[in-house]
Amino acid sequence: MTRKTIDDLKKQRLDAMSAEERAVFDEEYATVKLALEVGEKIRDAREAAGLSQRELAARMGTSQAAVARLEAGGVGATLTTLQRVAAALDLTVTVDLAPAV
Repeated sequence: MTRKTIDDLKKQRLDAMSAEERAVFDEEYATVKLALEVGEKIRDAREAAGLSQRELAARMGTSQAAVARLEAGGVGATLTTLQRVAAALDLTVTVDLAPAV
């Protein structure tokens, strides 16, 4: 018997979903993906500035744990939080809305 890969299991699970379940999954997946991408950008900007998470947190007036959660994508960053990150790193926030792929 051939063992199933994680991709096989994912496909099997997605194929078994109703259209409504799939729509909910796709929406949640997009939200998590965006949080991860934003977190990666924050981490890259922090590292480019030569700061530790603790140093960035001090500049933002928050905790190192909060910065870690942002960078890990564990929490969706609000615009206010993104502005605080940008100010702490002497950057600006820009928003780009593009057609869905």
